[in-house]
Amino acid sequence: MMRKMVLILFVVGLSVSLSYGHPAEVWQTGQKTTYATGDDGDLEKGVAWPSPRFMDHGNGTITDTLTGLMWTKNANLAGGTKTWQGALDYVKSINSGAGLGGYHDWRLPNRKELFSLIDHSKWYPALPASHPFQNVQSYYYWSSTTDAYFTDYAWVVDMWYGGVDRQQ
Repeated sequence: MMRKMVLILFVVGLSVSLSYGHPAEVWQTGQKTTYATGDDGDLEKGVAWPSPRFMDHGNGTITDTLTGLMWTKNANLAGGTKTWQGALDYVKSINSGAGLGGYHDWRLPNRKELFSLIDHSKWYPALPASHPFQNVQSYYYWSSTTDAYFTDYAWVVDMWYGGVDRQQ
């Protein structure tokens, strides 16, 4: 049986520039509690999150100031669950129609982009405390990333617990 998932849509922020030859920045996980010496809560290594983390444009879109990625404010824009193909088709319909927030280049995020929203110190949902998203669902959210071995599977992120898995 094919599981159905909800989706978050986003577009790559237009101000993001690519740099080659430089090490990738590693962001903090958000974990502040220490459970063992040397864990993320103890070391708090990585690039600190900007404050505020999200910028609301007032047109149904949000920019994550940490990554520069633009997201929809409504985390259940489709109004329910979709199959992976259904999610891809839904995004296509937004782009061919009126668009969203004045943009017509929306796509499903890849696995890493979607996972970048997770705050590992939170759950129910696993998003930063100050997140501006509405209608966050307790389901997996589809990414655009296909599983390398099982190509009829896609990677998903659970916004409720912060886990990553693959689904068909």
